[in-house]
Amino acid sequence: MPAARADVLCTVMADAATGRLLTQEGDCGTRVTPASTFKLPISLMGFDAGLLVDAHAPAMPYRAEYGDRNPARRVTTDPASWMKNSIVWYSQQVTRQLGETRFRRYVDAFQYGNRDVTGNPGRHDGLTHAWLGASLRISPLEQVAFLRKVVRRELPVSARAYDMTSRISALGTLANGWAVHGKTGTGAPRLADGGEDWDHAYGWFVGWAEKDGRGVVFARLIQDAKKEAEYAGPRARAAFMKELPGRLDAVAALP
Repeated sequence: MPAARADVLCTVMADAATGRLLTQEGDCGTRVTPASTFKLPISLMGFDAGLLVDAHAPAMPYRAEYGDRNPARRVTTDPASWMKNSIVWYSQQVTRQLGETRFRRYVDAFQYGNRDVTGNPGRHDGLTHAWLGASLRISPLEQVAFLRKVVRRELPVSARAYDMTSRISALGTLANGWAVHGKTGTGAPRLADGGEDWDHAYGWFVGWAEKDGRGVVFARLIQDAKKEAEYAGPRARAAFMKELPGRLDAVAALP
């Protein structure tokens, strides 16, 4: 058999209403970079602050100074395509418009991970890079704690911020009737010299599922065994989505 492409570091699922842990497999307490899963809190911030209007506004044109290496992402982007295609430069334009004071205030109010938005040492880039392998870190258990607050609407943001974030993060309804929302993230551990270890990339898939008034929040974190051509986050999502119907059926059967 071929060697595994990635190790599953953690799978955790919790009841959104009660916080009861339904599944906890692996090391779910170690903090790593949130990478693009941080688009969920940025969406809440952006819609709450009025910087994001709806699924298709604002549509921002790409500019060369954004420096995206992927030609497919050098296109005009709106909130829906930002979330779907995980476009980093759009996130950075939202956080720049928020400004350091509001950005830090939201992260603190969300009690998100270690709340450290200083960024890379000596670069003063926390506003645009804190969540990209830099200072901001979060564990899978903290991811589901944050997501519970999203599902339960316990964060200090507007109803529209919840509504629109839910809309643009929707991934469809499974055959067993659970509606799934979620976001991937791909990041890398930091090396001793400050570089990023893309040979051992992290892959996140976090989100929630709802059916008949019940909500379940989840986080899956993997780490690659070697450098891969495809991003780790989408691979984490693909694998977990195959498991999710059975896992949710088992959850629904619990007393």
